[in-house]
Amino acid sequence: MKMHQSLGQGRNLFTGYGDGHVLINAERHDGNLIVSGDEIAAWAAPDFAGLAAEHFDALLAYQPEVVLFGSGRNQRFVHPRLYAALTGAGIGVECMDTQAVCRTFNILLAEDRRVVAALLTI
Repeated sequence: MKMHQSLGQGRNLFTGYGDGHVLINAERHDGNLIVSGDEIAAWAAPDFAGLAAEHFDALLAYQPEVVLFGSGRNQRFVHPRLYAALTGAGIGVECMDTQAVCRTFNILLAEDRRVVAALLTI
């Protein structure tokens, strides 16, 4: 699906998504990703079954207010023990399907929130 493109200067915005990929500022990205307003990085998480606390602990370095976890095509909830370091630091964690993360991320970023998306796209 293609999303309405409204690029903020120097900001990463989701402009589309599909099976196994997302578009950020109209550029295709495959694989699991960490996305902040100004950075895109590969996420070492292999898949939903392979998620571990260290995958979520890595998100602390981004100093987000909220982390949006995208579980792929279907919404799946991560056990809270996996992201305990985030909630312990006062960081909110929301679990949703990856498509919903793309839409929500753009809204929160437009509100100048420190949001990070952790996406499983494969």
